[in-house]
Amino acid sequence: MAEAERIIGTPDTPDAAGNGQDRPGESGTDDTAATAGRPRGRRRIGVLFGVAAFAYALDLISKMIVVAKLEHHPPIEIIGDWLKFEAIRNAGAAFGFGEAFTVIFTMIAAAVIVVIARLARKLYSLPWAIALGLLLGGALGNLTDRIFRAPGVFEGAVVDFIAPKHFAVFNLADSAIVCGGILIVLLSFKGLDPDGTVHKD
Repeated sequence: MAEAERIIGTPDTPDAAGNGQDRPGESGTDDTAATAGRPRGRRRIGVLFGVAAFAYALDLISKMIVVAKLEHHPPIEIIGDWLKFEAIRNAGAAFGFGEAFTVIFTMIAAAVIVVIARLARKLYSLPWAIALGLLLGGALGNLTDRIFRAPGVFEGAVVDFIAPKHFAVFNLADSAIVCGGILIVLLSFKGLDPDGTVHKD
């Protein structure tokens, strides 16, 4: 009876609770659950905007050279008839599609830029940062033409100059957009999300 009273009346102490050690399964469970899906590493905003700035500058400089040196001149053959540099003005989307919807394509490009900028806040994946940077730089490159080139604001014609045989004429901004899009598709198939986590579904 005394033993029972002693046990019942004994307050919880580190020894009585197992020398202050948590029982298996009781410690860290909530912390583990809370951090299981969190991204690791640091944000890749710098990489995103660095790639975008590089792609944009490369596109802008190439178009300035094309307008100054190639426009109103005969095409320059790079690999015979298979690849030429030929300056044209394109009022449509990438690779010359949809010339009747210039304003719509301008609005789409602006929306893409806003979405990417918002997504940058939770960007932890380096491959995603590169892919989105290519998209952003390409979209900014063509959007600059839409705004500042003739015939008017939001209706400007994009400068294209890379002319492969039996294919549409395009520019470096188009190339950046396509490469970024392909990379995003590959990352999605691998299950890698922009925040650095991996899903298996």
